[in-house]
Amino acid sequence: QLNEGKNIMMKAILCLFAILPLAVQAQVTPERLDRLASEAQPQVVEWRRWFHQNPELSNREFKTSERIAGILTDMGLEPQTGIAHTGIVAIIEGGKPGPMVAIRTDMDALPVTEQTGLPFASTAMGEYKGQEVGVMHACGHDAHMSMVLGSAWVLNAVKEDLAGSVMLIFQPAEEGPPPGEKGGARLMLEEGIWDETKPEAVFGIHVGMAPGGTVGVRPGPIMAASDRFQITVEGQQTHGAIPWGGVDPIVIASQIVLGLQTIGSRQVDVTLAPSIVSVGRISGGVRNNVIPSEVELEGTIRTFDEEMRKDIHQRIERTARGIAESAGATIEFELELGNPVVFNDRELTARMMPTLERVAPRLMTVNPQTVAEDFSEFANQAPAIFMFLGNGPPDADLADLSSNHSPYFDVHEPNMELGVRVFSNLVVDYLAGE
Repeated sequence: QLNEGKNIMMKAILCLFAILPLAVQAQVTPERLDRLASEAQPQVVEWRRWFHQNPELSNREFKTSERIAGILTDMGLEPQTGIAHTGIVAIIEGGKPGPMVAIRTDMDALPVTEQTGLPFASTAMGEYKGQEVGVMHACGHDAHMSMVLGSAWVLNAVKEDLAGSVMLIFQPAEEGPPPGEKGGARLMLEEGIWDETKPEAVFGIHVGMAPGGTVGVRPGPIMAASDRFQITVEGQQTHGAIPWGGVDPIVIASQIVLGLQTIGSRQVDVTLAPSIVSVGRISGGVRNNVIPSEVELEGTIRTFDEEMRKDIHQRIERTARGIAESAGATIEFELELGNPVVFNDRELTARMMPTLERVAPRLMTVNPQTVAEDFSEFANQAPAIFMFLGNGPPDADLADLSSNHSPYFDVHEPNMELGVRVFSNLVVDYLAGE
């Protein structure tokens, strides 16, 4: 009986050792994710080139949406389509209970005529503000979509070992919906994509704005709030040779432009956060010897602090009105709120920093960028991390690369594998409680 007991115990031990390699293999290790990301890379490149060759403007991403939905369906997922016009949401359900996290990409292209000379360059045309224009993925959204799809493929391959679920968000109209239309991240949230279950964390990546081969991140504000203002100066028309016969809105508008520059340099606390007030358009007058009755000023406001943002809005109107009234003119002030600040949750960023340090060959803390992104709408609702994936080869000088929104902008495709690894490792580590 003793020998028989030993034999039974030995068989049990042998069975355990036989099962153990399978159990280890099933673990979602960084090595396993890296291998899957490498396997996905050729398909990610193929997807990116298709999206690049078939760009569509904001709220018009019909072919793009159809292609994405088909890819997700082929993965065995059930995409929800038609959200915020052309947006898509799909869920990867993990094999174990746990929280939900989200990864997001934008989908739309820009009214830019491509000049890269790539064999898969865009020749697409579209309508923008009533004019026929060239259309191009000049901001990297083609790469963003492909990296999220690649991450979806990787995470779907390991879903049985995930302790939670992953929401994939494909968002239209990041560049802004056409005039008179709603769209983008705000509309997706208004239509309830998070009403049933809000993710505990949301991750996003943007190509460019960092040296090649790097991942750039920072806690706190990383991209600016962006608001539009318009000031109409109402004067009194007169002959250019008799300026005292009227009220010259051109001179007053010029004084307003200079006055607005004192807001950021003299009126707000520059040690708290930077701010920018830029006038980008002045329109008024019809000929050289006629002083017109009105002049329009249009500009942009960039801020990184919400209270400062509201304060600057008030200061712009007050400054313009005071200058105009001092010269006998009046103004009409119009303010259009744009994207809020993109804010990286400090606690979440600190928690996921070990993951980024492990995955990224070069991780850097970037300065806040004065450009804007409506990822901020998601980051206002849930803890978020938004990152920059450096464009170009690792040895490339950022100054030598074409910037985002340029007709020469291109994506260094090998870097997309790093983007897939970043997304996949962040999701897995978060769900594992690391």
